[in-house]
Formats: sequence, structure tokens, C-alpha cells
Amino acid sequence: MAAPLLSVDDIYCGYDGVPVIHGISLEVYPGELVAIVGTNGAGKTSIMKTIAGLITPEKGSVSFKGEVITGLPAHQTVRRGISYVPEGRRLFPKLSVRENLELGAYISRDRKEIDVRLDQVFDLFPILKSRADQVAETMSGGEQQMLAIARGIMSKPELLMLDEMSLGLMPSLVEKMMETIQIVHEAGITVLLVEQMVQDALEVAHRGYVVQTGRVVLSGTSDELLQSDDVRKAYMGM
Repeated sequence: MAAPLLSVDDIYCGYDGVPVIHGISLEVYPGELVAIVGTNGAGKTSIMKTIAGLITPEKGSVSFKGEVITGLPAHQTVRRGISYVPEGRRLFPKLSVRENLELGAYISRDRKEIDVRLDQVFDLFPILKSRADQVAETMSGGEQQMLAIARGIMSKPELLMLDEMSLGLMPSLVEKMMETIQIVHEAGITVLLVEQMVQDALEVAHRGYVVQTGRVVLSGTSDELLQSDDVRKAYMGM
């Protein structure tokens, strides 16, 4: 079996001395779409920030492509091939779609390479091509979320980490967002998805980890988790 692309091994972390993550371990293999699911406040975003280099764990380690990256600053994890799209989009609202996308490729100094990546993103998301000169803040919530994902792709990541992409979207747009994530994955990008819309996330993922109060309480294939009585009662109202 292939080696994991990402390994998180028994990490503990917190904020201002308050523990948030208590010994979490997980793996993502090349080509997978893996979901970390659970309610708001379960610690999902803290896991993502630790992987991305925005939080240094007190214990445990993070490895990427077999190399320990624990504690590396965020700009170094991007250079190694990890792109983190945080919740809340974090776009540059006054800049155009094209300008936002180009900022996603900031680690490249090659204009031709940036243009190639723009073309690839526009092929994936034709609506962004048609809106290339539109100011980001004038787009709908769903379109802004798509732009945030596309900007994450511009650094040419081997692992794309998406944090709560459904946040603030109407239910009718959540399904569309999940379709967008599938399009990205089908383009050959390994995806780690954090989501509180548990059923929606598990329906597109290969495997999942259920997180409660900073601990992994269940893991397995998406089918196993979707059929779990515990998951159905706690997160799907069944």
C-alpha cells in the first residue's frame, strides 16, 4: 500500500494554555478525499491550523510526504505542497477575481507558469473565467466560496485543505459546493475537508474522521460512518 501523503500523529494543542486537541491522529493517502466532521467547536479547525503551520502542537507530530513538518511556519508548508483554504473565505474583497487568483500563486515568480495555472483554474471553473474582471465582494456567497477554493489551487498543492466551505451558504448551495469539491478532487488533487454538514461531507468523501471535544471518536469509510447508528443519531437526526 502507498505511504500516506499526510500523517498526523497524536497531536495535542490549545490556545493560551487551554487544551483544544487531545491526542488526535489521522492519515490521508495520495488521491483521497477525506472528511473531518463534527459539530461547531469540536476542534476541527484547530487540526487544520496545526497541519498548515498556524499552530504549533504541544505534543505529537505532523508529517507530509514522509518528512516531519511539525512547527514549520505556514509559508513553508505552502512551499512543500499544502494549501489551506480557511473558513470565511478570506478573499481580498476590493480586488478582481483574476487578482485574487494570482495572489494564490504568490510562491511562483514565473509569469508563464502563473498564466498556465490561471488557464487550468478557468477550465475547472468557467464561471470564474467569465467573471475574471469582477470585483470579488460583488459576487454571491457561493461564487466567493468557489473563488476561495480556486485561489487555493493556484499554489499547485499536492494536498488541498478546505475548512467549512458550506459556512454561510443556503442549503440549496451546499450541494453545489460539494459538487465543486468533487470537481477539484477529480482533477487529481488530494483533499482534506473539514465540515459540520456531516452527511453532505461524507457523501462525497472516501473516508472520514468524526471529532468530538478535540478527540477522534469514530473513523472509517464514508459508507461505514453514514450507516453508523451513532453518527445518524448525533448528526443526522435519524
